[in-house]
Amino acid sequence: MSVELTAETNPQIADDLEWEPPMPPTDLIFDDGEPLESNRHRIAMNVLIRSLQQAWSNRNDFYCGGNMFIYYSSAQARNRDFRGPDFFAVLDLDGNKERLGWVVWEENGRYPDVIVELMSPSTANVDTGAKKDIYERIFRTPDYFVYNPFNPNSLQGWHLDNSRKYHELEQNDRAWLWCESLGFWLGTWEGTIDRETAVWLRFYDSDGNLVLLPEEAAQQQAEQERQRAERLAAKLRELGEDPDAL
Repeated sequence: MSVELTAETNPQIADDLEWEPPMPPTDLIFDDGEPLESNRHRIAMNVLIRSLQQAWSNRNDFYCGGNMFIYYSSAQARNRDFRGPDFFAVLDLDGNKERLGWVVWEENGRYPDVIVELMSPSTANVDTGAKKDIYERIFRTPDYFVYNPFNPNSLQGWHLDNSRKYHELEQNDRAWLWCESLGFWLGTWEGTIDRETAVWLRFYDSDGNLVLLPEEAAQQQAEQERQRAERLAAKLRELGEDPDAL
């Protein structure tokens, strides 16, 4: 004789029917109060963020940030195992949404498409070891780069290949690395930004042109307008007109 198992005849079934998967934690911390390694690291991070935002100022389908926590699992959140890349970008999503950090389960499972870690002597081994391993195996981030703002020759990068493994990128003749996800080169540029002179990590477009910061773009536009005005004045003088009298 067979007995039909129901919630009434088997309490275990009732327990199973009432079981629900645990919800992700909501008491997330987005600021641990730890500053960046140095002022130069802070500027270097902002250069990458602001130049990408300037380059894509007519787009709202991407998000980029820096020194922000990325939460990707409940266990990681409970253990306060913070992951805060110095720069990251995520493509093909709503870039206008306000975010205190990047919470993967609130972003339809999306992870960064590009990560840049700004190394120091104390973090280099982790950035090229444990972090690189997490970005490869868990995040599946297609493009990962590291650079020490105090060492112009420290740029390294990896791209996720078809076997889901990182392979190291080769530098071009300018010692730049191609970022496939963004369609930009990553290379160095020497100059003064925010009153600090250094060799900065910058983006370059596919033609090799520097991706400008907002203030650089404004300065360039002002210079172009000045040159146009000078050409117009010269043309008027050729025609016998006084441009200052107009």
